[in-house]
Amino acid sequence: MTLLTRPPVPARPARGPEVLTEADIPVLNPLFADAFSDRYRRDGMSGVRVPPLNPAIWRYALAGAGEGALGWRDERGQLVAFNIAHRSGSEGWMGPLCVRPDAQGAGLGTTIVRAGLSWLRRQGARVIGLETMPRTVDNIGFYSTLGFVPGALTITLTLDAASDREPPRLLSALQGLERESAIAGCRALTAQLLPGYDYTREMLLTDRLALGDTVLLGPVDAPTGYAICHSVPLVEGRARDELRVLKLVLARRGDVPVMVRSLAEYARRAGTARVALRVQGDYADAYRVLIALGARVRWTDLRMSVHGWEEQPPASGLVLSNWEI
Repeated sequence: MTLLTRPPVPARPARGPEVLTEADIPVLNPLFADAFSDRYRRDGMSGVRVPPLNPAIWRYALAGAGEGALGWRDERGQLVAFNIAHRSGSEGWMGPLCVRPDAQGAGLGTTIVRAGLSWLRRQGARVIGLETMPRTVDNIGFYSTLGFVPGALTITLTLDAASDREPPRLLSALQGLERESAIAGCRALTAQLLPGYDYTREMLLTDRLALGDTVLLGPVDAPTGYAICHSVPLVEGRARDELRVLKLVLARRGDVPVMVRSLAEYARRAGTARVALRVQGDYADAYRVLIALGARVRWTDLRMSVHGWEEQPPASGLVLSNWEI
């Protein structure tokens, strides 16, 4: 989620970046909602109001970003902009990021994006990207001036929760050495497919913050696939409605139907109505399989990467990585 651009206005001082913490969530949430609602209004969708996010999701985003959770304050000390930069091993991405509507157009958007780029490069990221709305041409043009190039669309697909004969194998059900072995196996599988990538921090945070679980395929000590999922509501005050898959890694693309069955069963057990997967357009074969299994298209995002820091799909297997929280 990105939102930055507006016609030029006189520059106003902004202090930052500083590292954001959980104490900033009550201010982050309305800034996020106001800025993105304003973006929709300027895109001609004046009836769309972006709601505040579940504070638990913000806690996950800030903990996962660590010192990459960057914020700026105005002359009154109020939060005016932020850029949450994430790194999963060598994979880096930014989001959400936005500037308060009354401060847009003064160059602060450029400042916060460059700060995020600088932080990710210092951390050793070999991939740097973000996602934005495909219809918002001014955002696409803005990021292009900062070195980003468009890639494939990310398509959000949903499938209904359903029963399966086999219960899902969940990381939360494992203890001690068995649990440690499963986590190490997931790390090794990811590195085998995309050297340098590592999603164990997201896996552990999901468990520690009680946001969902990790669904495992194959032997515990050598998983052939896994999916990190959140079942808590994305929006503040809403009931659980869908199981959101943040990361999905498979040694074999042919295991997509097996993983879908496990996810649909886990969604049912978690009390959600459906599974939501964000599929990058690089995986056309997996997309076709999901559509054949009854998946419905819900949303699209444009994936953009910095030139020279583009992502490459693995030669075999599948790695779906959500560049949204």
